[in-house]
Amino acid sequence: MTIAILGGTGPQGQGLALRFARAGISVALGSRDQKRAVEIAQNLSVRLPAGSFDISGYDNHTAIQKAGEIVILAVPWLGHNSLIRELKEHLMGKILVDIVVPLKDGDPKKVEMPPEGSATEAAQALVGEQTQVIGALHNVSAHTLNDLDAKINCDVLVCGNELSSRKKVMELIERLDVRAYNAGDAEAARCIEALTAILIRINISKVVPFSHAGINIWAPEKNGG
Repeated sequence: MTIAILGGTGPQGQGLALRFARAGISVALGSRDQKRAVEIAQNLSVRLPAGSFDISGYDNHTAIQKAGEIVILAVPWLGHNSLIRELKEHLMGKILVDIVVPLKDGDPKKVEMPPEGSATEAAQALVGEQTQVIGALHNVSAHTLNDLDAKINCDVLVCGNELSSRKKVMELIERLDVRAYNAGDAEAARCIEALTAILIRINISKVVPFSHAGINIWAPEKNGG
């Protein structure tokens, strides 16, 4: 199995590449700058334990071609729509996993949602019905992903308009030894993406004794007797 990560040269993309490769999934790391993608893929590969699968660097078009079915989009929000427009034809028939959050420029403690309602919905509107867009992995810290000695300390909410695609993405994410939850259709991304800004605010606060926190879904404890 091979997945592509577009924007894979950024912190989030690099961390996901490490995690998936260690979990036995080959990664095609995509970038507009192929030379940079190749260099970063090589640097990431030397950090992987024995038995991990390959991380290889390509331009974005080639990375998509190398992917079996799933392509992860991990670019900054400012480049989100333009890159999707550029790659629309290449993404036909794929599942596009959009992890992008429309954080406010200059103030990542806030979001500025697009007219469609969320980045996930904007992506779906851009690619049309021939590509299924699934929102996921919004609330996972890049710092945690890049620290292979750390357990991913949160659950993942997955949303999108097609149930079968949601389930495939949930299965992929669970390969990282985390719990993935079906959060419903793409409109749910409005809440999920916005939650990232709240987590950023909490994580940079000097009041709380931690950083890089995510979210956990806990079942209520049963009362004794």
